[in-house]
Amino acid sequence: MVLIDKTARRHRWDTRFAPYGYVAPYFLIFGVFGLFPLLYTVWVSLQDRNLLESDAASLVWFDNYAKLMADPYFWNAMGNTLSLWLLTTVPQILFALFIAQLLNRKVRTRTLFRMGVILPNITSVAAVTIIFAQLFGRDFGLINWVLDLFGAGNIDWQAGTATSHIAIAVMVVWRWTGYHALIFLASMQAIPSTLYEAATLDGANGRQQFWRITVPLLRPQIIFSTIIATTGNMRLLAEPLLFNPGAAAATGGSDRQFQTAALYLYEQGFTNYDFGYSSAIAVVLAIATVIVAGLGYLVTKRIRTE
Repeated sequence: MVLIDKTARRHRWDTRFAPYGYVAPYFLIFGVFGLFPLLYTVWVSLQDRNLLESDAASLVWFDNYAKLMADPYFWNAMGNTLSLWLLTTVPQILFALFIAQLLNRKVRTRTLFRMGVILPNITSVAAVTIIFAQLFGRDFGLINWVLDLFGAGNIDWQAGTATSHIAIAVMVVWRWTGYHALIFLASMQAIPSTLYEAATLDGANGRQQFWRITVPLLRPQIIFSTIIATTGNMRLLAEPLLFNPGAAAATGGSDRQFQTAALYLYEQGFTNYDFGYSSAIAVVLAIATVIVAGLGYLVTKRIRTE
């Protein structure tokens, strides 16, 4: 009887506490590499701290945030960030839906095409940016060569705000569209074929089936991809940094025309060595990302496909 009681007690403890043990490694890793850096960043943002002289840091509370709210360069960077977010997120989702729809059809070598769409995503972001910077070159770029054939003339893609944003957006869209397309493709293959068969019998054509059956059933995946794309596009750094390589790369152009918030953070933290001020930028950028992602979630959730 004593042995049975011990076995039953051990079984109850295992049933009650084992699940916590299974998830404990995740929370431990998240606490060390996620929560602690976040809290430490908030703490540093309340200080006047030089990156090279951390021992001389002093607590200034919210002075960095007050300075940030009155900083025109910061608001310029936030405006560029939101512009690039719009130019990258919307095309990514639309192109990914279109590509997934094409790959979902029964065509020859479709496995090869499915593998091909993910190749840009596994390519080094530095290599992608350098190559696209050459393509969008003012004097010898391939894009300007093609435009010149149609009489459009040479465009200095780096000089203007709109042109530089378009060039950077093309890089991001090219690199990440395939990733979202595979997510949509996997979800499309889980949609019962009987729904399309019934719609065909009712006289619905392919376009109507796509917008009234496929897209509504993909709404959870569209919301997921929108949030993932938002969190990535709100913190663009490598693309604008390498688009204009050189001593002034951190400024995002001669007039800061494509300097994002993440790039401005980089400039303050690793060029001016103002660790406290750059941490304040990081906190505000994180809050802005959550807000924009939330708005994107609400908009995506309310989209009607009728």
